[in-house]
Amino acid sequence: MRTLNRLMIAGLAIAGSTAALAQSSVQVYGRVNTTVERQKAGDETTTGLFNNSSRIGFMGTEDLGGGLKAGFVLESGFASDTGAGNSGGGMSFNRQSEVNLSGNFGQIRLGHWTPSSYFATADYISMHNHDTGSSADAFYAYVSNDGKSPSYISNGVAYKTPTFGGFNVEVATGLYEKNAQFGKKNLYDVAANYENGPLALGAGYTKLDNSQQFAIRGFYKIGSNILLGGYVQRSKNMGFDQVFGSDTGTRTAYRLSGAYLLGNNEFHLNVGKAGKMKNVEDSSALQYTLGYNYNLSKRTKVYGYYTKVNNKAGASYMTGTAGADFSSFAVGVRHNF
Repeated sequence: MRTLNRLMIAGLAIAGSTAALAQSSVQVYGRVNTTVERQKAGDETTTGLFNNSSRIGFMGTEDLGGGLKAGFVLESGFASDTGAGNSGGGMSFNRQSEVNLSGNFGQIRLGHWTPSSYFATADYISMHNHDTGSSADAFYAYVSNDGKSPSYISNGVAYKTPTFGGFNVEVATGLYEKNAQFGKKNLYDVAANYENGPLALGAGYTKLDNSQQFAIRGFYKIGSNILLGGYVQRSKNMGFDQVFGSDTGTRTAYRLSGAYLLGNNEFHLNVGKAGKMKNVEDSSALQYTLGYNYNLSKRTKVYGYYTKVNNKAGASYMTGTAGADFSSFAVGVRHNF
């Protein structure tokens, strides 16, 4: 009898667990992206192994009924070349940490994430290496209240509309929480996206204190094998390290990208230009990248690229030294999971 009772209890426990799992799910995801490169910054040359924004994340959703869902995302970066965690430490979810509610009304997000204005513009057209590593866009100006990285919103509250006719908008604010570092100002971010067949358009705006950026993006697919994209950005008071808070004045930057797909082969060309900063002489720069990807599967690719940033005498993009140019020849492997 005791054995029968134990079996009944175990069966009920399993049934309860099954019911819970039917209503919620958790997914582990990420990517490992590593290159061997020959880099040159000014007169200094380095050959080494480099991480390209490798990460691991956890995301989950729970069906609350009536079309309402709860969700979360926790994402941590790590260095694929050394195995170290964020900034040489252990795992921390400073790439993304959010909880959200979604339904017919749209989605509400709370936490820490990359500004949606970036995904609506620069990231959308970065095709060959997902805007990572030494071939990443050197000129896109991030406005952030993260304090540690130029590309994140902290203490964020956001609302995203449902998609109507291919169009949606997300508005967000990053609360300063009495942090004098940001002049006791809240950050504001707006992103808009529109998709209709082969055409996709986007726009993004971010403001914090006396720094701001506005960008528009276009993307078009010709047939099944030609992809064309570009964006234009107008920014104010951004530094060469892409961090807000300087007194450099206004600047216009643009980037054009193209890809030709042939079976498992991808051929990429990217060209970007940063115009002169109003308050900095000779501060313009040019970047171009030639890339090739070979897709071994839907999740794994090998690739190579050559990228170069030509800085004018007053510009220091990618190098930190005015007038010094940057270049890299790289081969790598990227695996998504």
